[in-house]
Amino acid sequence: MTKLFGISGSPRVAATDWIIKEALRYAEEKWNAETQYFSVRGKKLNFCLHCDHCIKKGSCIHDDAMKDVYSRFEWADAVLIGTPVYQGILSGQVKVVLDRMRAFAARTPHGLMGKVGAAVAVGGDRIGGQELAIRAITDFYLINEMVPVGGGAFGANLGATLWSKDKGAEGVKADEEGLKSLYNTVNRLMAVCSIMKGGEREI
Repeated sequence: MTKLFGISGSPRVAATDWIIKEALRYAEEKWNAETQYFSVRGKKLNFCLHCDHCIKKGSCIHDDAMKDVYSRFEWADAVLIGTPVYQGILSGQVKVVLDRMRAFAARTPHGLMGKVGAAVAVGGDRIGGQELAIRAITDFYLINEMVPVGGGAFGANLGATLWSKDKGAEGVKADEEGLKSLYNTVNRLMAVCSIMKGGEREI
């Protein structure tokens, strides 16, 4: 059973929250995945200070909700990070999570090696920065020795992109093409993860 960790990087309960929960539901139903969910909403997440405490002491100087994130990254075989598009790129909350993973890498330098990652971005406009946001998350996967996957050619190249029309969950539920990109991305994420674990599954 593949263990999938989904992160909603939105400070609201709206489109991104619904999309990540839908992705996890789909993975459980189609791929028999075991899932865990984390939302940044309402969580205390301090900025990385680049103080090197994690390198010197083996732990982050901050005592906050990132403890949950660290343990779930360690638990997971695959990771799906979702972000709303803010100012043409990912949300500040997602950036904090990615920056703070430095402490995880300092404690366990190759702890994420071979895990598989994908990204989802939701914008109020159809073309509003979704791919830039996805690329930022993909860069994080590459830097941390993970295997980034997209949704494949013809509709979900880099990952899932959705258009909320600024209508929250109802907006993305109505985005048929966006939902196709989500399911394609989850399918490839789970299939590649199965291959990485030594199994065989047609993508």
